[in-house]
Amino acid sequence: MSDSFKPRVIVFCCNWCAYAGADLAGVSRLKISPHFRIVRTMCSGRVDPELVLQSFLAGADGIMIAGCHPGECHYMEGNYKTMRRVAFLRRILDGFGIDPERLALEWVSASEGARFQEVINEFVERIEKLGPSPVKREVGNRKEDAPSQSAP
Repeated sequence: MSDSFKPRVIVFCCNWCAYAGADLAGVSRLKISPHFRIVRTMCSGRVDPELVLQSFLAGADGIMIAGCHPGECHYMEGNYKTMRRVAFLRRILDGFGIDPERLALEWVSASEGARFQEVINEFVERIEKLGPSPVKREVGNRKEDAPSQSAP
């Protein structure tokens, strides 16, 4: 893979566990890849499948949803919803020609800063090996092919 490829990874973090784990990784000064951005959500169960698909269309190379461990959700069953949604999304992505490996689901508790570091670094490395998203190339090509609009 080219040294110039810098993946764009979006990580949807549940407020109560995964986001707190990310914060712990940061204050512990753990070395984490810089190629990800966090979107803080109240619960992993609140990450709408449409939001994931829109993120891929907007140019994300990989998306991770990180939440509380099963049975520890602050909203009782949010992470169980997330498991079902991610399985559904992987089938949809495969149907659109997007490798389902570009979507990850991880459980990280507030006390697991080192685990957050590990799952992020492994996921970014996986996305680097997969290369740029095929959606990004297709969307980019359509933009180039589109006629330019100029003021009259």
